[in-house]
Amino acid sequence: MEFKYTEDQIALRRAVREWAQSYLAPKAEEIDVNNRFPTETIEALGEQDLMGLAYPEELGGAGYDAISEAIAMEEISAACAATGSIITGHYLGFDALYLAGTPEQKEKWLRPALEGEKYAAFCLTEPAGGSDMTSNKTTAVEDGDDYVINGVKHFITGGAHCDFLCCFAITNKEDPRHGMTCFVVEKGTPGMKIASEDNKMGIRGARTAEIVFEDCRVPKANMVGELNKGYRLALDVVDRGRIGIAAMSVGIAQAALDLAIKYAKEREVFKRPIAKFQGIQWMLADAATQVEAARMLTYYAADLKDQGVPFTKQAAMAKVFAAEAAHKVVDTSLQIHGGYGYMKEYPIERIYRDQRITELFEGTSQVQRIVIAGQLLH
Repeated sequence: MEFKYTEDQIALRRAVREWAQSYLAPKAEEIDVNNRFPTETIEALGEQDLMGLAYPEELGGAGYDAISEAIAMEEISAACAATGSIITGHYLGFDALYLAGTPEQKEKWLRPALEGEKYAAFCLTEPAGGSDMTSNKTTAVEDGDDYVINGVKHFITGGAHCDFLCCFAITNKEDPRHGMTCFVVEKGTPGMKIASEDNKMGIRGARTAEIVFEDCRVPKANMVGELNKGYRLALDVVDRGRIGIAAMSVGIAQAALDLAIKYAKEREVFKRPIAKFQGIQWMLADAATQVEAARMLTYYAADLKDQGVPFTKQAAMAKVFAAEAAHKVVDTSLQIHGGYGYMKEYPIERIYRDQRITELFEGTSQVQRIVIAGQLLH
């Protein structure tokens, strides 16, 4: 098998890197320090056609392939991991509409999301139900022409700042696995309120929120997909999202590696740069190998997605490997920086905190292994 970047992919990487390094990178520290959701960045992402990169042009997307989307996610996350999380959260937020929405729903919500006019949030996780969706307690009860939603959602990226969210609720309490349904809930809908925003260790600009639904009434027209088919829909959305998190991990790892190389060339001990020492060279070589392996696994999963063939196993493999590779690479980079890497004046300190979430969200590394094993033993 031969892998070669297309001219469009090369041009996209160059364009996104230039924009991300000039616009996102200078804002990353301020966003982190102030724990601030950068609303202005949403508009900027839309202007760069990055809010719906790998979605059809006829729906409002940019028409690129999934590998191109992964490339863009790398470059965004290398400049500012919080922004990488913000954009992956957006993709997750509207993907149910792309996969199962009606033409009317796609025109009303998906098109403005792809064109950067609206920001979407993925509303699935609950305080007692993260990886185990069958433990979810949020319900949606039919009442005339509406459904009434009650429950609490947690860790919702951009939940306090989105224009709409896709909320997954139980519509058949007797069998949650075959009784979950997705609904669009628009900002300002009575009965939906932001209870709090989280104070996280890393990716602090990607603010996550707890959202409470109290007799929140939405029209039946807001149901996405079929009644009681939301469990499978949520799994499909998460499968696709794992490729984005893998790409985000690759971008974080690449940024850490680049910092380590730069510092190793500049830092002198015993009258020569530490890059001259074999021990440092081997650390860099191992880190670079981890980055490249993670990148190729991610692109492989993205390519399968483009082909329209099953990719659940490969997405989980890419996600767990890339996240854990990023952990190793970031740790290596901080070690090469020595004591300076522990100081907030050096960006590797922030990157070290930002990376850790990649092994937790979109399914922990342990959950990815369960998914992979399940596919192997199926």
